[in-house]
Amino acid sequence: MKRILLNFIVCMAALASAFAQTYTPTESNLEARRQFEGFRFGIFIHWGIYSEFAQGEWYLNSGNLSHEEYSKAASCFYPIRFDAQAWVSAIKDSGARYITFTSRHHDGFSMFHTRQSSYNIVDATPFRRDVLKELADACVEQDVKLHLYYSILDWMRPDYPLGRTGHNTGRKLTPNYDSYFRFMQAQVHELLTRYGHIGGLWFDGYWDHDADSIPFDWHMPEFYSYIHRLQPDCLIGNNHHITPITGEDFQMFERDLPGENSAGLSGQEISRLPLEMCQTMNGMWGYKVADQNYKSTTELIRLIARAAAKNSNLLMNIGPQPNGELPATALDRLQGIGRWMRVHGESIYGTHAADVPEQKWGVATQKNGQLFLHVFDTEAETIELPWLAARPRSVKALATDTPLKFNLNQHDKTLIIQLPAERDPSDFVVLLTTKHLKFRK
Repeated sequence: MKRILLNFIVCMAALASAFAQTYTPTESNLEARRQFEGFRFGIFIHWGIYSEFAQGEWYLNSGNLSHEEYSKAASCFYPIRFDAQAWVSAIKDSGARYITFTSRHHDGFSMFHTRQSSYNIVDATPFRRDVLKELADACVEQDVKLHLYYSILDWMRPDYPLGRTGHNTGRKLTPNYDSYFRFMQAQVHELLTRYGHIGGLWFDGYWDHDADSIPFDWHMPEFYSYIHRLQPDCLIGNNHHITPITGEDFQMFERDLPGENSAGLSGQEISRLPLEMCQTMNGMWGYKVADQNYKSTTELIRLIARAAAKNSNLLMNIGPQPNGELPATALDRLQGIGRWMRVHGESIYGTHAADVPEQKWGVATQKNGQLFLHVFDTEAETIELPWLAARPRSVKALATDTPLKFNLNQHDKTLIIQLPAERDPSDFVVLLTTKHLKFRK
């Protein structure tokens, strides 16, 4: 009985300690959050040996493949056309301010030279180049922030405790989360000490144990504390589809803007942390040869604006080809977005949500006494804006600096703006300058 009581006390003490854990971000971390919020647009890169199969990044699981057969793809992975400088240049020209690159996905293959496993791009492939090192160097040279995706689940390693995925890969399980946790810590140590400054870590896979009968303890607060000791201003986010937990620095939403949940993955409450929405450019994250259903340049530009209007960044995904090239259609979309961003970027970068709900004609962003109206309606001759404050000082087209005619209805304080017939069909931006930004809901 005494032993049972002692065990109970120890367990309760451990729980109390876990609940008592707090996280106080450093000033450099808070500054990194502010900078991150101002970026508003980044590019997600899902690339690994799964690109050789051209069936998406989940093919080991969805194809019910043997992990031994799947891993043979490493021996012929030779992305001869990979050019980190060209990647970063194309991404920077699109107006994106940061890149999130998959350092290791669920298939367990590391896209960097790790000492923790020979199953990596340098030791297991004839390519024998550390693509992450090349990408990190190119990002520094071209002043683009580098963030890293890292999967905390693994369909290959025998010590990873089996969750709800990866059941048919043929591995002989010897589950030992302490061992697996040490492996992850060691890999993250490499990522944060050998590749320069890392802007953020993007974790995925927490949901793999969300159906366990006994809640699975990932040791995330301990993991996060370890990371922040290595790089205090490295921002941590976790694609766990729940409210942020202790130690996280930004909140992510998968395939939906904050407050929306059409994909069923983003029903969690919106926190006060910086926000990020991730979305595919076509349908898949990793390269799939049959998936040519790319969103139009107009759709993507409007998504960037809608994200900013909800205080969120947009992390837009590209799945590179097995030869190391970004798909031609993806490059076309980057170029189209870049043309628009070079003219209208000030309506996106550093902005936040305006006190104006989404309208039939579009959305609004604001910063520093400026209100940006993103007009998506190509048929509208005028737009109306509920207005409570003073008459605006000026109303003009952002792209041309041309004044636009407007009228303030004194009866209901609605601002009516006349639109030009010729305007950008993707997103025509109207710039209002005013002393007071205050609107009627």
